[in-house]
Amino acid sequence: MNPFSNPAGGRNRIIPGFGLTLGVTLAMLSLLILIPLISILGHAFQLTANDYAKLITNSAIRNAFITTIGSSFLAALINSVFGFILAWVLVRYEFRGKTLLNGVIELPFALPTAVAGITLSKLYSDTGFFGSFFASYGIPIAYTHIGLVIALVFVGIPFVVRSIQPVLENLDPTYEEAGSMLGASKFTIFRRIIFPELRPALLTGFGLAFARGLGEYGSVIYISGNSAKNHTQVVSYVIMQKLNYVDYASATAIALVMLIIAFAMLFSINMIQLWQARRVQ
Repeated sequence: MNPFSNPAGGRNRIIPGFGLTLGVTLAMLSLLILIPLISILGHAFQLTANDYAKLITNSAIRNAFITTIGSSFLAALINSVFGFILAWVLVRYEFRGKTLLNGVIELPFALPTAVAGITLSKLYSDTGFFGSFFASYGIPIAYTHIGLVIALVFVGIPFVVRSIQPVLENLDPTYEEAGSMLGASKFTIFRRIIFPELRPALLTGFGLAFARGLGEYGSVIYISGNSAKNHTQVVSYVIMQKLNYVDYASATAIALVMLIIAFAMLFSINMIQLWQARRVQ
């Protein structure tokens, strides 16, 4: 009997032993995801409901939530637009330097976020290469919400590009040709044929970029300025402050809120994708 065959009559499996592979999968899932999440819940529940309410409604923490969520959402929207354009150019056009551009997209993944933060804060400071231009018109970039959004755009755009790119590569061009032969305009072809196919991937990229922005620390810690007065503190910086004061309960309580927001965002996007898949069947 073939050791790789499925006794139930299904197709052969390259990796034998469902019990072993499932056990390894569950073990890794528990060690890397479930146990850390449970530890967050354990520390967060050390606070009473009254203490938890006072912590979350504190003005500094409330402003940090508003700044983080608002900046992450705006950066994800910007990434959705320009990430779509980048993916389209990389898939639909051939040009010199395409391979280099395709590799540069991965740079935010490979570059340490602290290095990115230092570089961006230097470039967009009032004396920096880009910042000096805007400063001459009275528009500060570094240590403002604008600089914060720029940093989040930098770290989040690969998620959108890499989510859309494979779907666009596999998109059958015959549908576009058929629409063109039937007299549809380019805008109609894009709106009725191309965009519906790319919408789930675009939503996935948006959700991943938004979730990355919620927990980003290294790239925003320098360019944001971390000013409570100017409302440029992000939640990750507030959590780090709590940890420095050995206030683990407060730190994990704040982290739990961000975790719930990220999960809710990703769950909503998955539901939209599921609805979209059922709609096109």
